[in-house]
Amino acid sequence: MTTASPHAHGVHFGRTDVQNAGMGVGIVLIVVGILGFIPGITTQYNELAFLGPDSQALFLGVFQVSMLLNVVQLAIGATGWAMSRNNPMGARNFLMGFGLLYIVLSVYGLIVGVGSAANFLSLNTMDNWAFMILGVAMVGAGWLMSRHLAEDAKTR
Repeated sequence: MTTASPHAHGVHFGRTDVQNAGMGVGIVLIVVGILGFIPGITTQYNELAFLGPDSQALFLGVFQVSMLLNVVQLAIGATGWAMSRNNPMGARNFLMGFGLLYIVLSVYGLIVGVGSAANFLSLNTMDNWAFMILGVAMVGAGWLMSRHLAEDAKTR
């Protein structure tokens, strides 16, 4: 665990801002992955398929989900939480790396289309745009919040 020092940029609760952001994103993705399996929060739950465009279940009545997408969200969230817990560079790498993955998934979903057999994660248009926004926000947060990491490491 890092220790807070007066010169450190954005250290709270013994962790840097980038760690807190990475852990926060990880926790949110874990919660979203779990909620995707709960009937009521996920409408048309009886039409939840393992993968592919045939899954008609909708998380919050808006975002098309499949069992595979929920598991992927859980896995990414757990990875992010673990990478961010003790290491600012791990948090930075999580935010930037998985942020880029979400951007790629968004572009992929927009290219293949909602009804395509290649839509293996069951993404609809709202998913694609949400993934684009999430990915850009994650990359931006990883970059902006980690600009001073090397500088802080030199002064310790």
